Amino acid sequence: METTFEEYIKNYLTDKYGDVADALYGLSYIMQYLVQKTKSANRGVKARESFANLYAIYVIVEDYLNECFDRKGGYNRYCGARFSNLMKRQRELPFGAKLQNHALNSRMNDEFFKFFPTQSGIPPIIRNLETQRYWFNENYLKIKIGKKKINIAQDIINIIDHYVEVKQGHLKRFIEQCEKLQEIESCEQDTVTTFIRSLLDTSADARLFEIVSYSILKYTFIDDVIYWGHSREQLNEEHLRLYKTGWTNANDGGIDFVMKPLGRFFQVTETLDFKKYFLDIEKIEHFPMTFVIKSDESESDIRTKLENDAKRIYVIDEVVSAYLQCIEEIINITKLQEYLSILIQKEQVSAVLSEIIHQSKVEFNYGEEE
Repeated sequence: METTFEEYIKNYLTDKYGDVADALYGLSYIMQYLVQKTKSANRGVKARESFANLYAIYVIVEDYLNECFDRKGGYNRYCGARFSNLMKRQRELPFGAKLQNHALNSRMNDEFFKFFPTQSGIPPIIRNLETQRYWFNENYLKIKIGKKKINIAQDIINIIDHYVEVKQGHLKRFIEQCEKLQEIESCEQDTVTTFIRSLLDTSADARLFEIVSYSILKYTFIDDVIYWGHSREQLNEEHLRLYKTGWTNANDGGIDFVMKPLGRFFQVTETLDFKKYFLDIEKIEHFPMTFVIKSDESESDIRTKLENDAKRIYVIDEVVSAYLQCIEEIINITKLQEYLSILIQKEQVSAVLSEIIHQSKVEFNYGEEE
């Protein structure tokens, strides 16, 4: 059994192409790119997944194959795949229901050039902005080895399909593990607690970290009560409720969690690059915001890094101060662990686990049929 997905890809090429497999891999930038984008395959559900850019490749190459250009030629005269059809197809694929247009429009090409700067100016994905038509650069599909020409379009599809199958297997086992723990949690509380703590890790997939953070924070505040009203004589009593407001790690420009009735905003991030915080603060016009950060550094160290970064970028003390004041609170991994300890004392760890299961199924589009 292969120890890495890179080994799977190379074994796949060897099984199909024999003696020329190594030469083919060395000449194929797309195969090398697939190796980079599938590194999470053997690291379980906690590892970051890479579906957006892979699916951008997948749907255009699939269109190429559906039109039989790998056999009949003439792709240079093709009118191109419709953007709407490509987006529809992406969202039909496993884990693709919430994908946006970024990878198709630029992100796949941009990342490809970071890996292979010598190819700058030769984009894998070609598009016509006016007609919203897309093509895959056939130079990356046709590999010439001596006198032999090999078209790897179908191989790209096969390899991505296998990667998706592996990731589906990880997710299925993760959900099954959660549900099994849910069944036995009453008699093995420590086992459930250890499992949830293991999900609060700097190496966790960004979406999973956001799900676990939300689940913990939801039940951390659920028993808190505030009183509000238009006059002291008529006050409303209301429990604090935390709501997710969009897909996790979606780059959709939205706010991750909102607390009712306070109107408190929470944003989940894994970066200490202040430019990201600047954008989040700007989009809500400097409204105070709590940042949930996938970091095990102390809160004081995080604030110091953010302040130093802000001063380096924006220079003017008054401007820097205005932005830093918008960081209402920093919740790091240590604080989330502390909140979890309190929930354990309150015997609410079962509710947290149930929320993790529910949100994971929703986020990853997981159903019984899968």
